[in-house]
Parts: sequence; structure tokens; C-alpha cells
Amino acid sequence: MSTAKDDKVYFKSKNGDIIIINDDFLTTDLIPENSIDLIVTSPPYNVDIHYGSFRDDIPYEKYLEFTEKWLKKALTLLKPDGRMCLNIPLDKSKGRTEEGFQSVYADVVQIAKKVGWKYFCTIIWNEQNISRRTAWGSWLSARAPYVIAPVEVIVVLYKKKWKKTSGSGISDITRDEFIEWTNGLWTFPGESRKRVKHPAPFPLELPKRCIKLFSFVGDTVLDPFLGSGTTLVACALLNRKGIGVEIERKYCEIAKERLIKEGKILEARLVE
Repeated sequence: MSTAKDDKVYFKSKNGDIIIINDDFLTTDLIPENSIDLIVTSPPYNVDIHYGSFRDDIPYEKYLEFTEKWLKKALTLLKPDGRMCLNIPLDKSKGRTEEGFQSVYADVVQIAKKVGWKYFCTIIWNEQNISRRTAWGSWLSARAPYVIAPVEVIVVLYKKKWKKTSGSGISDITRDEFIEWTNGLWTFPGESRKRVKHPAPFPLELPKRCIKLFSFVGDTVLDPFLGSGTTLVACALLNRKGIGVEIERKYCEIAKERLIKEGKILEARLVE
């Protein structure tokens, strides 16, 4: 006989190391406090992307309120030496009114520090993609030109102490990877929306780098906004435990399929 909590666990690998929770991150109670080593995530950007039932076009003030709530919740789940790699836009430049231009990165970092996160560094992700540019503002005129940066950022935050003392102490990062990835400018392409069937995916390279650079083998990694499941695929490939929370059931299904196909979880099963 299943309980209400059991019903929220959409997928669990046979060894229990990879879990998909079909729930709202703000209200789920399936993740113990002080249990997570690393969070790798990319929350909704509030740029009117269609995620299903979730609204991604709320007023900016409401978006910042939502940001504060989930950042508070996430902080309680981390171990004292836990970290977070937060992929967000540098700014918001969607729309033709002043509401469409917002300093997202600066505002989110300010909120994170306000609720108790400690700031470590910012990695610039050069996605090498400017094909989505469709507007120039006032073309060839100083009247109202748009300036759009074709990059995103990965903000690295931590809970209480930066030096990691918990976990196996075993790192799997190579010498060349360490030298390259400790340079705060990462250049690799984005992910195809069509391939992963999600409107705003990040590529496997992003969680792969964050996981190998900032966690030990066997650590527990959480993605509060799992989407198509990329973070958990990286966990499966890199011998980390992974928990993903996703409010849309159809994306849970996509994530499960990707874990079986790309994450090579051959004995995965659906939890009834």
C-alpha cells in the first residue's frame, strides 16, 4: 500500500542512488535537511517560456519573491559544507517595455546573500549562440538601442564553510580539466530543445563540470528544477547520488527515459 509521499517519488533506480520526485520544490518534504552536498540547477527565467502548467511570465517582483522562497528552502537542505551552482541569465532583456529589462544576476545574488547564502565566485558561460536574437531596439540609432550579452552565468554559492570536509574525499577530475575549469570563462554550446523535448535545457557539459569540480565521488547532488533530467544523467555517469524535483509529470517521464538511455541505468524501475 503506497502513501502520499510514495506517490510523489516518480522514479527510483534499483540501488536507490537516483531519484526523481514529481512535486513542487517549495512544498516537498521528501528531502531531509542537511543531506545535500551540491545543488546544480537552472530555475525558470521568467521570460515567458512555456513549461506546461507553470507560469513563466509573472511580474518581476513576484519572480523575485519566488526566488527568495526557493533559495531559503534549498539552503536548509545543504550540509554545512554544501555548495550550489546556479545557472541564471546575466540580465533580462525580453520585451519592449522597461519591465522587460532587469538585472537578474545582481538581484538574485543579493537575495541569496540576504537569506544566508555565502558568495564564492561567478563563472561566465559563453554559450556561443546568438541565433535567438530577433530585436535591435532602435536600429542604427541612439534613440533606444538594445544591448544583449550572449552569455549566461553560473553563480557558485555555499552554506557555511567553503572547504569541503564531508564525503569520500575522492575526486575524479583530471589535471587538464582542473586547469581549464578553474578559469571562470567556460565555452561550450547549449543544448537542443528538440533533442531533449524541453523548452529550456542546459547541456550535459554544464552539470558535468560543476559536479566534478565541486563534489566528491559518491556525494549527493540535488536539482530542484529538474526539467529534462540533465543533472541526474550527469550524476549517473559520474558515480554521484542524484535527486531531482520536477513539478511537471511529462518532464519526469522525459528525465526517466534519458536516465535509461543516456545515463545507462539499465536496471531502472518505476516506483509504484
